[in-house]
Amino acid sequence: MERPAWAPRSIDISVPSVSRMYDYYLGGSHNFEVDREAARSAMEFIPGLPKIMQANRAFLRRAVRFATDQGLTQFLDIGSGIPTYGNVHEIAQSAVPGARVVYVDHDPVAVAHSDAVLAGNPDAEVVAADLRKPQEILASSQVERLLDLERPVALLLVAVLHFVEDSDDPHTALAELHAALAPGSLLILTHAAFEGIPVTPERAEGAVGVYKDIRSPLIMRSRDEIARFFEGYDMVEPGLVPMPEWRPESAPEDEDAYAFSGFAGVGRKR
Repeated sequence: MERPAWAPRSIDISVPSVSRMYDYYLGGSHNFEVDREAARSAMEFIPGLPKIMQANRAFLRRAVRFATDQGLTQFLDIGSGIPTYGNVHEIAQSAVPGARVVYVDHDPVAVAHSDAVLAGNPDAEVVAADLRKPQEILASSQVERLLDLERPVALLLVAVLHFVEDSDDPHTALAELHAALAPGSLLILTHAAFEGIPVTPERAEGAVGVYKDIRSPLIMRSRDEIARFFEGYDMVEPGLVPMPEWRPESAPEDEDAYAFSGFAGVGRKR
């Protein structure tokens, strides 16, 4: 298998990657045949996976604009993935020149490509780190240089927590991040759920099995379980809702049925 110039030497390009599958769903070019095969396998069970990812990205853009409208100029995007059009720094810095963004991902392709995209941008950097080790993120030179944790920060956890198993204790990680943030900070979050997917749970379970097979288990949580991640935050209206229903810019009823899979919400730290 030929290794493209953009692929870091350190990665095994024979193993599928969640972030490269996500890139494929969104029509990106930073993925390998092994990623495309895994993504197509998952789409046999949930054909609308690209629509779900597009709804995620659309929510992210609306939530970032909401944050800048609220006066926030600092963003910490954990599990940021491979940069695509309309990423956090593009939205935030077009609204507020000088807005500061730190991306965090543990996928070497996502980190390498982010580095390339952000070259020459003094107000955005990427950290190679894992959500499950928040202290490494908070102590990173990039966070120390770009973010003032004494002031409100928008913390983005978009389509990442459903890859953190309960045995890895995501609530402790979120509590550590919450403790580090100033009052008025925002938590911007999306999460997969069986609720809203327009196929049977049994069929959706087939896609979950694909992720399990590539050793990136997809943890489907209920709305109540997802709501627990907002402990310590006051929910911003309209609360925890399907992605197209969070402060829509067009009529939600015009959205594809798959866009309503899972939940999205924004909370403000007290």
